[in-house]
Amino acid sequence: MKEELLSVGIDMGTSTTQLIFSKLHIENMASSFTVPRVVITDKEVVFRSDICFTPMLADNRIDAVKIKHFVEEQYQKAGINKEDIQTGAVIITGETARKENANEALLTLSGFAGDFVVATAGPDLESIISAKGAGAHTYSKEHSTTIVNIDIGGGTSNLAVFSSADLLDTGCLDIGGRLIRVDQKSHQITYIAPKIKKLIALKGLDLSLGQQVSPADLQPVVLEMVHLLEESVGIRPQSEFYPEIITNKGLKLEQKIACISFSGGVADYIYNEAEGDMFRYGDIGILLGRAIAASALFTQMTVVRSVETIRATVVGAGSHTTEISGSTITYTEKSFPLKNIPILKLALADEAGVDPQLLAAAISEKLDWFKLDNDMQRVAIAIEGKKSLSFPEVQRYARGLLQGMAELIEREYPLIVIVQHDMAKVLGQTLYALLNYEKDVVCIDGVLVDNGDYIDIGKPIADGKVLPVVVKTLVFN
Repeated sequence: MKEELLSVGIDMGTSTTQLIFSKLHIENMASSFTVPRVVITDKEVVFRSDICFTPMLADNRIDAVKIKHFVEEQYQKAGINKEDIQTGAVIITGETARKENANEALLTLSGFAGDFVVATAGPDLESIISAKGAGAHTYSKEHSTTIVNIDIGGGTSNLAVFSSADLLDTGCLDIGGRLIRVDQKSHQITYIAPKIKKLIALKGLDLSLGQQVSPADLQPVVLEMVHLLEESVGIRPQSEFYPEIITNKGLKLEQKIACISFSGGVADYIYNEAEGDMFRYGDIGILLGRAIAASALFTQMTVVRSVETIRATVVGAGSHTTEISGSTITYTEKSFPLKNIPILKLALADEAGVDPQLLAAAISEKLDWFKLDNDMQRVAIAIEGKKSLSFPEVQRYARGLLQGMAELIEREYPLIVIVQHDMAKVLGQTLYALLNYEKDVVCIDGVLVDNGDYIDIGKPIADGKVLPVVVKTLVFN
């Protein structure tokens, strides 16, 4: 059994907007005599769009109309209709995610780009997606090493650390190529980001708006930005300004990182020499890239060349956001896809001893987190479960879940349960039976989720054996 999913990735970043189409190849790797094991066996980019500068309105808001026209044009060039799309992601990243109308712009794209496209944003997710698009997780697996990928765009630098393909940590800094903008003709400074203004003041540098500058004039502040990147990966002691430059969190640095790779628009000028006008893009991106190439990041770490640079995030969005559920699952819901379902993840203590009353009380109490004006929204309950459990334990899990989710069951929503361990089929069937087969149930396993995550579940594939799943975090800074 082989099957293909057509996936789209759309990345609306601080500097540029682009999209790709990918084919995800799905195959059952199990023999005829064993439980099906359906996996994504290959990911193939079949179309790469043009790259346009992210259009902005005069009031520094995103021009959603121009973005939509660009996406429509690229669909036409690829010869693909939105109805053809089965999975994928719309990613809004960096400074763009902080614009007042970021949500509005995402909704414009998400409605256009297919039924099962997800709209996601947030520095942690972007760090993971761009690192996968750059090939860092694959490199760490193939070489049994630890690597950090730094995706440097116009407004932020996203960091993700992998060890033998396992994600260890993420971080994000407000360092990027368009945080200082320079008029291409006059070479006057037209914009300095607030945090960079603070850095300039702290270091006593002579730079201000309207000032005509040369690359040499900007070199001191660019070097300070590079020093902060060195601090972020542990090869330079952290300075007093380091906490200020962090977007949401830095790396924990619990172990030494051996290798480093770079992606994002700035990465092209890290890996390659730059000739001609250093201000050709109206910013400091080229200067930042060349300064990184001459820094301790290159001399104290093993530098790995990324498989993607400026397209790393969009390739990651189109090829690496979709997962496949376990094969031992239960579902009765006919109106797939299910989209934007918030996750309520129970603590291990809530599952201790599989006590139905304890389980029910924990769910009932935590469901209050998801009430808006005392109205309950649709929620998916996530538990870890057990690797091997007896039928009485399944019954206790089911009774606790049903009792705790009573308020959800009263609604027209399907009952959605996500289990880490391989027990979703027997648990889902037990839940369905206890509900007298009168309530839709979706019970899946093999997917890792946490509180703060949202989940999209697509239409069944592989002859109904598995469900395509996208786990995401919807965050607008």
